[in-house]
Amino acid sequence: MHATINGERTLTGLDFARLSKLLERQLSPSLADLLASAEVTDARAVHPGVVTMNSKVEIIDVRTRAQQVLTICYPEDAVPSAGLISVLSPVGNGLLGLRAGETARWRTPNGDECAAEVKAIVFQPEAAGDYAA
Repeated sequence: MHATINGERTLTGLDFARLSKLLERQLSPSLADLLASAEVTDARAVHPGVVTMNSKVEIIDVRTRAQQVLTICYPEDAVPSAGLISVLSPVGNGLLGLRAGETARWRTPNGDECAAEVKAIVFQPEAAGDYAA
């Protein structure tokens, strides 16, 4: 379940702090890797094209070209059938911190390799003025 990406990953300071606390409660090697290598920036300074926590993103499957809109959320808020994807899932972890135009790559729990391009950030809390989301 290790996610690899093309490009750098950016997290807000608040997301980094909350995800670090989540990591203390739940073992997630992929989240640990993300936190260890991420560039951390102030929520007020994060680029509006970066996938942050609670961002709604439009992605395109690299292989099938299928498009879907997902919201990256905390595990307790996840409802995959409604497009609310946990940051601890391979997809959520793979997308967090990417910019529009970048490609996330991950393995599903059964070992399949997947990739999706971030087509657009439909909603980012920080861009909407919500720095505590």
